[in-house]
Amino acid sequence: MDDLIDGYRRFRATHWPERRATFEALARHGQAPRALVVACSDSRVDPAMIFNAGPGELFVIRNVAALVPPYEPDAAYHATSAALEFAVRGLEVPTVIVMGHAMCGGIHALLEGPTHPVGDFLVPWMRIAEPAKRRVLACGAADPQTACEQESVKLSLANLLTFPWVAEPVRAGRLRLEGMTFDIRSGVLAVLQEDGRFVPV
Repeated sequence: MDDLIDGYRRFRATHWPERRATFEALARHGQAPRALVVACSDSRVDPAMIFNAGPGELFVIRNVAALVPPYEPDAAYHATSAALEFAVRGLEVPTVIVMGHAMCGGIHALLEGPTHPVGDFLVPWMRIAEPAKRRVLACGAADPQTACEQESVKLSLANLLTFPWVAEPVRAGRLRLEGMTFDIRSGVLAVLQEDGRFVPV
């Protein structure tokens, strides 16, 4: 904890003075982020750092494996769907990015089973990506981990279109969906193309 407080003090001493006007403007006028990024909770994958974005530029949803569940308006708790609704309907972001990453622990748990004593929530959550796992195993991919990381991004993009208030602005050209993967080993960002390949930027 002391390290975190020391980090805050450095932020107040160096970064806050440089960005004070930005924060004050955001406080006065509210946020208008350029994009919503759905990313993994993995501590090695920071969307703001990867995109070199400042305060107010990105609306970020982070969860295990950067998954978007299908549209299911019921009485259960839906943190990812609630944040998605706020960004798309409330803030009217122009772009939604689903960004998976290399060496994803959630995808590894999906393929091999959890390596830690977890299961109350992680195992049911990762069932969202079962269709991606089935596709990868059916095609006999040489690198199932990487293939499943990529397929889960495609699955989440498909799940986005099950939300009526996502599908409608996409059809109207007001909202753009993008798929990406980030390799924490090399720092390479790859973007999903229309032909289904992920091509490095």
